[in-house]
Amino acid sequence: MFRVLALATALVALSACSGSDKPAAPPPPPPAPTQTPTPTVIDPQLQALQRAKAVQGQVDAQKEATDAKLREAEGQ
Repeated sequence: MFRVLALATALVALSACSGSDKPAAPPPPPPAPTQTPTPTVIDPQLQALQRAKAVQGQVDAQKEATDAKLREAEGQ
């Protein structure tokens, strides 16, 4: 009789430790990235570099136009 009672107690104790049948809820998704990135220390330098490249493009276009006019004036 003692064996049956001990076995029943052990089974009840083990079944209580098994946890629930439902799976754990998945973690919430990470927040969506913002539209604008976080400003960094080098942002002003990068902006200055981009402006310089844009100005260089304009200077190169003017040089090409001037060179074309000189070649035309020389008759080539």
